[in-house]
Amino acid sequence: MNSFEKQTTTDVQKYYSETLQSSEDLLTSACCPVDAMTSYIRDIAGEIHSEVTARFYGCGSPIPNAVLGKTILDLGCGTGRDAFIFSKLVGEQGEVIGIDMTAEQLAVANEYADYHREQFGYEKSNTTFHHGYIEELAELGIEDNSIDIVTSNCVLNLTADKKKVFSEIFRVLKPGGELYFSDVFASRRIPEELQNDPILRGECLGGALYTEDFRRLMVEVGCNDHRVVSTSSIAINNADIESKLGMVEFLSVTVRAFKIDVEDRCEDYGQVAWYRGGIAESPQKFILDDHHVFEKDRPMLVCSNTARMLQKSRFGDFFEIQGDESTHYGLFDCSTPTINKDADAAPGPCC
Repeated sequence: MNSFEKQTTTDVQKYYSETLQSSEDLLTSACCPVDAMTSYIRDIAGEIHSEVTARFYGCGSPIPNAVLGKTILDLGCGTGRDAFIFSKLVGEQGEVIGIDMTAEQLAVANEYADYHREQFGYEKSNTTFHHGYIEELAELGIEDNSIDIVTSNCVLNLTADKKKVFSEIFRVLKPGGELYFSDVFASRRIPEELQNDPILRGECLGGALYTEDFRRLMVEVGCNDHRVVSTSSIAINNADIESKLGMVEFLSVTVRAFKIDVEDRCEDYGQVAWYRGGIAESPQKFILDDHHVFEKDRPMLVCSNTARMLQKSRFGDFFEIQGDESTHYGLFDCSTPTINKDADAAPGPCC
């Protein structure tokens, strides 16, 4: 790490180990959940120990469906709220790995690991927690092509070396694996002096990526097409912080991206996709992103990128794709997506 990265890491560790003792200590609403949980996730969240949830600082609900039996990597797991939700969803044959650099947070997660094992009726725990840095997954023994789903909840903004984190994510994901995370994004680049402010960084604002810089970063690490699942505005509600950052609009965004080779534009090959059902959490419709909602057994024209995401990921067992990429018709006719502010609904058939 360079000096900036070391200082940033130290500041964040101090903020989350000393300054914050519960979510009530937050100065803004940035690190608070804004996505509405679906009912089945909300029910599981109700089983999580209160001391775990009291020190939860997420900004969304980055928990995709169809995860039974999968291996999940939770980056910046904190006290383990999302990790324990995943523990129930993946089942006893699945595995959840949590990583965090704040020992005080991990102490809570480890203290209640057996509590949740018993709560879910497992003979042995399927959840392990590791003290370390999300930029250094190799040092923690996370091997290439070993993870089905990488998740994170309002943590990636905290790191000073975002390119390294995202490179590591795509290294450890299996082919066809998925990155599914929620984080704070900014409508413009944060001035450098404000990025270095320990309070702004700790409140998940100083390190928020400008949305277009995030797009460029994803291309750099080999991901040409990421999808926005939902977007919500964040209210700062703090006069001192607004005086510094009032010119910036902050958004809580849930993003998904697959370790699948796709093009940098949506191309039209005349392909059609059907959701055939079978995902327990999505019996009648499957939401891919904020502009793809697949009703069961209803055909939808899709671009080749969407077809590949549905065919080559874990969702391949639940979809039928008609057509291949032998005849090209030009760019897929995409219009501007309508932002999905409802975790259970998303409009439009466009790509």
